Amino acid sequence: MKVFDDVDYRRTQSGSHQDECQQGRDTGSPEVQVAILSERINNLTGHFKSHVKDNHSRRGLLKMVATRRSLLDYIKRKDETRYKALLEKHNIRR
Repeated sequence: MKVFDDVDYRRTQSGSHQDECQQGRDTGSPEVQVAILSERINNLTGHFKSHVKDNHSRRGLLKMVATRRSLLDYIKRKDETRYKALLEKHNIRR
């Protein structure tokens, strides 16, 4: 049995979302959450290239995509310039 939550959390704490942080160890702002989810989604997308029949993980991927979509919708409602900057930065298609 593997524990993925601790590994993902540690990787993202020192990971690529540091540009999005508004204060220190910020992990709660929607921009940081979108950055973390985008990284996890990209990793899982690569996983499916070699594990085509892994439908259990695919369900998790779809849930992450839906969560990221709702966060992006929230950011778009609040400030459209931040929304467009996030789409551009993380290469997210709308």
